[in-house]
Amino acid sequence: MNENLQKVGDGTRVLNFLVDGFLVFLLAMGGFQFWKFYVINWHFKPINFWWFFAGAMFIYYFLFELIFYKTPGKYLTVSKVVNLKGTKPSFGAILIRSLSRLVIVDFLFNAFLGVPLHDYLSGTRVVES
Repeated sequence: MNENLQKVGDGTRVLNFLVDGFLVFLLAMGGFQFWKFYVINWHFKPINFWWFFAGAMFIYYFLFELIFYKTPGKYLTVSKVVNLKGTKPSFGAILIRSLSRLVIVDFLFNAFLGVPLHDYLSGTRVVES
C-alpha cells in the first residue's frame, strides 16, 4: 500500500460502524414499516426484518462508497476507502466489499488477517482523507 496514506485506527473504525450502523438501521426500519403497511392492508407476505436490514446495508455501503468513496460515518471521521495502490477502488472492489459485509463474522477476521474480511477480499483499505 502507498506509504503516504495513513490507515485509520480501530477507534475510527468503531465510530464509522456505529454511525453507519445507526443510519442503516433507520433505513431498514423505514422499509420494514412501509412493507408492514402492505402486509396489514393488502395481505402481502410478511418478510423478516433482517432481510430489510441486509438489503439496506448492502445498498447503503455500495452506493455511498461507489459514488463518494466514503459513507456518512467516514465523512464524520475524515476517512475514505482506497485500493491498495491508494487510488479510487473499482466498481468490482466496491461490490465485493459491500457483499462481504453481509457475513456476520466479518469483523472477527481482523484478528487473523489484520483487516476486516471486507477489506481483505476487496483489496481495499480505509485511510485518513
